Amino acid sequence: MGQDKYSLLCSLRAEDKKLKEYGLSEMPAAGAYTHRERYRRTMHFQSVDRVPNHEFGYWDDTLVRWHEEGLPKEVDSNWAADVFFGFDPTGGVPVHFGINPGYQHEVLEETERYKIIRGGDGAKCMVYTDGSSTIPHYIEFPLKDRQTWEEDFKHRINPDDPARYNVDWDAVCKNLEGRDYPAGIGFGSLFGWIRNWMGFEGVSYACYDDPELIEEIMERITEMIVKLLNYSFEHYSDLDYASGWEDMCFNHGPIISPKMFKEWMVPRYKRITDVLNKHGIDVVITDCDGNINELVELWLEGGVNCMFPLEVNSGTRPETLREKYGQRVLLAGGVDKIQLAKGKKEIEQEIERLRPTVESGGFIPHVDHRVPPDISYDNYLYYLKLKRQAFCS
Repeated sequence: MGQDKYSLLCSLRAEDKKLKEYGLSEMPAAGAYTHRERYRRTMHFQSVDRVPNHEFGYWDDTLVRWHEEGLPKEVDSNWAADVFFGFDPTGGVPVHFGINPGYQHEVLEETERYKIIRGGDGAKCMVYTDGSSTIPHYIEFPLKDRQTWEEDFKHRINPDDPARYNVDWDAVCKNLEGRDYPAGIGFGSLFGWIRNWMGFEGVSYACYDDPELIEEIMERITEMIVKLLNYSFEHYSDLDYASGWEDMCFNHGPIISPKMFKEWMVPRYKRITDVLNKHGIDVVITDCDGNINELVELWLEGGVNCMFPLEVNSGTRPETLREKYGQRVLLAGGVDKIQLAKGKKEIEQEIERLRPTVESGGFIPHVDHRVPPDISYDNYLYYLKLKRQAFCS
């Protein structure tokens, strides 16, 4: 996305009739702090002129619906929406995690209704092409057992792979020099990656049938993360946060037991967060959907202190976590998307529900996952208006 598109989106924001109707066409006043100072003060429970204005993003179908309801067609991605709606900027440094080499992308079967493909991640899935569904149906996963780990997969997460260290650090440093916005670094996933590579059923069986294999894979991942973080910090370390993800919970709790999490993951998290803390990063985020309540204490023990996106309908409530953990925990998200779909009264109630927790500090409120297409464009703009009035202006 180039500067021309950015300028176009800013112009559209300033002139858009719907944004003007909701008082969103103009950016908030500059305030007493830069975006970076405001973020850092918020996440350290210090006073701020306003709370950072962030959002998590949108499903593709949501933008399609909103285009029919007044959203300019040029707003066609999460990045474009962030610019158009005037959210506070953030940045980061590149880290080359993931599998390498990837698998060859192949179309294995094609009909008028669907394609069966093997993607670059090695997973075989059915993708519907007739508009009946945008969700792939997964058929097979590349990592099945110890044999496939040793013969086909282990070399793809090699910490010493030279391709992982191919970064133009001169360009990175120039881009971040003198910035007024927060920037972070990613550190990937210990369990979530394995779940993606094996599938839910496969990883569930492996945790019981071959727990030593799960630990071996996690150890390989941890070695890669630690090595890449140390490499990155040799070149640039003036950062404000680190973010990882797991997506290892359903609406009633985690996929694996807290006992497994404590044994397998907490010590490895400590190795990762020790590196981060050594370089001045004490805001460490995990992105985990679902009901995370049984795991929060364990994440804190491992040095991961910011919970996100706080899916309310799954039982993860920001006010409950703040009451239980106080300033040990940082929070981001927590606006119930289900309530936003209902109407203005429910949106007003949602803002008021969150007000005491926002005012307690250490909390950046936004929708508790990507915005789904059952939320109308007008409802979303009304939410943004109320959020800005209550917390972000």
